[in-house]
Amino acid sequence: MSQTYSASNIQVLEGLEPVRKRPGMYIGSTDVRGLHHLIWEIVDNSIDEAMAGHCKNIEIVINEDGSITVTDDGRGIPVDIHPKTGKSALETVMTVLHAGGKFGEGGGYKVSGGLHGVGASVVNALSNKTRAEVHREGKIHVQEYAKGAILNEVHVEGDTDKTGTVVTFYPDDTIFESINFDFKTISTRIRQQAYLTKGITISLVDLRTPTIEKKEKNEEGEVTVKTEILEGEFIPNRVKFYFEGGVMSYVQHLNQNKEALTDTFYAEKEVKGISVEIAFQYTNTFSENIITFANNIHTLEGGSHLTGFRAALTRSINAYAREKAILKEKDDNLTAEDVREGLTAVISVKLGEPQFEGQTKSKLGNPEVRPVVESAFSEKLVEYLEENPGEARKVIEKCSLAARARLAARAARDTVIRKGALEGMTLPGKLADCSSKDTAMSELYIVEGDSAGGSAKQGRNREYQAILPLRGKILNVEQARLDRILTNNEIKALIIAMGTGIRENFDIEKLRYGKIIIMTDADVDGAHIRTLLLTLYYRYFRELIEGGHMYIAQPPLYKISKGRQSWYAYTEDEKQKILEENGLISEEIERPGEGEDVSESGEELTAAKPVKKTPRVNIQRYKGLGEMNPDQLWETTMDPERRTMWQVKIEDAEKADNIFEVLMGGEVPPRRKFIQTHAKAVKNLDV
Repeated sequence: MSQTYSASNIQVLEGLEPVRKRPGMYIGSTDVRGLHHLIWEIVDNSIDEAMAGHCKNIEIVINEDGSITVTDDGRGIPVDIHPKTGKSALETVMTVLHAGGKFGEGGGYKVSGGLHGVGASVVNALSNKTRAEVHREGKIHVQEYAKGAILNEVHVEGDTDKTGTVVTFYPDDTIFESINFDFKTISTRIRQQAYLTKGITISLVDLRTPTIEKKEKNEEGEVTVKTEILEGEFIPNRVKFYFEGGVMSYVQHLNQNKEALTDTFYAEKEVKGISVEIAFQYTNTFSENIITFANNIHTLEGGSHLTGFRAALTRSINAYAREKAILKEKDDNLTAEDVREGLTAVISVKLGEPQFEGQTKSKLGNPEVRPVVESAFSEKLVEYLEENPGEARKVIEKCSLAARARLAARAARDTVIRKGALEGMTLPGKLADCSSKDTAMSELYIVEGDSAGGSAKQGRNREYQAILPLRGKILNVEQARLDRILTNNEIKALIIAMGTGIRENFDIEKLRYGKIIIMTDADVDGAHIRTLLLTLYYRYFRELIEGGHMYIAQPPLYKISKGRQSWYAYTEDEKQKILEENGLISEEIERPGEGEDVSESGEELTAAKPVKKTPRVNIQRYKGLGEMNPDQLWETTMDPERRTMWQVKIEDAEKADNIFEVLMGGEVPPRRKFIQTHAKAVKNLDV
């Protein structure tokens, strides 16, 4: 049956309706990340005021009722009538998409992070209630909204001697999966913004009363969870960030747990309307950490500013080394990879019309930025090297050592490739491969030890599950260069099995398995092996993590049996829950025992005495995967229908980099402090 398709079938969404209809198009998602994106949109408007030189203080408050209030001491959003909309400029900014002081030559900002002009209006659309309060021209101007709709006209609610904007919003719980804001997530973001806008103070206050969940059991045995307010004096959680040194302070923060090789270099210059701010420092580590920003937006994929920095760094160091005869005529030039070993750098550019590739703004595309960064940085770097010959020699010696290691690594890598080719389609002998050649379907289990490897090989589905057992602990790659890494037999086997190659030969298209699953014992050694493997993948195969290919298997800790029934528990809490729900907890019963009372006839009387009796429950604690037979391993850990796995993700690259450096780096004091701080939080760990 044909259906009529006419103009009446075309849906027209007006005002902010498109935002509520498709929120993911505007804030990325409706999960926790999308929820926090609401804060970023409002705070970025205040940051724009700061970058324009009109704002010195920004405060974010998580209110007791869960709403957010962002206050700044900028100029305040204009409240006069907008010539195009015929409405107050405040109402226009809060209710009209693509409206803001960020467009064209006549815009309110020379430099801005918010390019789409959708920030405030999107937050308004996705909130049950929003209140905008503007302190401007001696008056407090107010307007309120509900899900983007105007509740009242812009009106005056008193006098003021301040300037600035106050926005309070209540996220819509029908839009977001959760409306519970995370203090650490917000503080991490605003710390970064404070580094990038030196001289600005950004503070965060959490007024929510701390609570605790308590379990209660009724007469029927049902367990309910109640949330109660913690007793005692409530002290709000507060942080405040102010960095006079800007990105120089940022580099020092990133290197706080590393052994510095040089002082911190800093350069700032404006050329053709483009402001360039760069700081870097060399450390005794083997990995690079370069973070780039454009208009305070973190450009994860770099772009033209990063390209300009790398070109200037390589050229300037080579030119200086040649001029001072540190590099001889017979020596090859240092490569870009050589001069970046152990380098921590922050690059921040600010420009009027940035062009970002993709909606996520992850890569700067402006071609005019590269020559500006290259010339500005090169000029300052040459001055630095000339004025600090001791520092310059340390840098070049470090880079020269990296070059020698690179050549050794190339020879070792070639050996790995040749060895793989000679041993049959690049596969190591101990790999039990799967029959499927479909990467999306195939899985590689990296298993600790031959015993667990044997159980996994017998219990797996041979069609799509491959098993690679590891013997012992692999090398700690955080404290080794690539040439040494490639001499480790277990790492060589991993590289050959995956098929991707490593470093400049890495090609994710050659990945043979869609899922790479780390499966280790639930003890100290298993945790150590898992950490060593994660360090390897984070430092040398990060694309696999970012592509969603890395997983950690979760084998059970306990098998609980009663008669023919059995249950598996993956945590201590889960074990306790299974025991409670199935009536397997110890219970009090009356049993005759000896008493002291006697009857009139002199016979002893038995007294009812409460004693504990445990049902016949067998609780088996698995200390290793090898203790599980193949059927159990398949049933609990490898069967896609029943298994539990953690997907490895990088939510905060800066934090991840710091954690790997603390846990696996050469400096002992930061690791000791970390262990002392977090020891009490460790669960399910056998020592």
